[in-house]
Amino acid sequence: MAVEWVIAAAVLIGASAVLWGFSAWMTRRIEAAVAINGRFVEVDGERFHYVEEGKGPPLVMIHGLMGSSRNLTYALSGQLREHFRVITLDRPGSGYSTRHASTAADLPAQARQIAAFIKTLDLDKPLVLGHSLGGAISLALALDHPHAVSGLILVAPLTHPQRMLPLVFLSLAIRPAWLRRWMSHTLTMPIGLLTKGSVVKGVFAPDAAPPDFATRGGGLLGMRPDNFYAASTEINQVNDHLPDMVKRYPQLTLPIGLIYGAKDRVLDFQKHGQALASKVPGLKLQVVEGRGHMLPITATERVAALVEQVAKRVRPPESATVLHPPFALASK
Repeated sequence: MAVEWVIAAAVLIGASAVLWGFSAWMTRRIEAAVAINGRFVEVDGERFHYVEEGKGPPLVMIHGLMGSSRNLTYALSGQLREHFRVITLDRPGSGYSTRHASTAADLPAQARQIAAFIKTLDLDKPLVLGHSLGGAISLALALDHPHAVSGLILVAPLTHPQRMLPLVFLSLAIRPAWLRRWMSHTLTMPIGLLTKGSVVKGVFAPDAAPPDFATRGGGLLGMRPDNFYAASTEINQVNDHLPDMVKRYPQLTLPIGLIYGAKDRVLDFQKHGQALASKVPGLKLQVVEGRGHMLPITATERVAALVEQVAKRVRPPESATVLHPPFALASK
């Protein structure tokens, strides 16, 4: 029996080494196909990768789970850069931004990191757009660091605790950190290669994903071991602070825009969108009929229009002063 255990252990170690090497090789291939397209800045010991476009009032855009800045630069930033200084970041552990083992991944921690990123770039109370999990982080940012942001645009955001993971993200539900690390460097890549089509289809459904989403949209980057590990860590901690955030939503007074797809199969617009709107005074929910979760790509013009609406509420155009005759005479 002892000999059988030794043989089994040797086989497991050998298979793990082969899979680890295959994952490293595929990671290099993915990074060659989806290369760094922005710049880096160090914030509290982590390297943030971000893309900056355009001129005007600052707008920081935050992507969702297993995503990257390319999800938002695919189409949306091009719609906004004529009127805004658009800064689209890779969240720590995603895309080409780092997240060290000692760096926390919960919602308040990510909000602190992005507040520090905003301060490092010396942005003056930017608008912040958050998609999906990026929406939850944007809400945490507004609640914990109100001085750092002037308004929010929430695109299909996660807003309330969700007991069951969306089916498309079920593979991320790995609790023990050691198992999560082993899985990310061994099985994630081969399984990801086999299932990537169905995962992308599930995130976009019922909309069709663009054929170049894997590269131009950054879809391939999420398959890399470190990105998978970071996403799995986030999803296992995401409910820890949402209940407290929900209690604080009525405190939000800054301008907020909120938009969902009516057929979103990742985050239900009633459980997350209507539920948030019912708690924030004056917040109105926009619903895009027939659309799913990836509105920055599938309903780009609607999202861009919402950004403009919130921007006008934050910085209303200066009205021309009309001098009536009595005032004019009095001023002479």
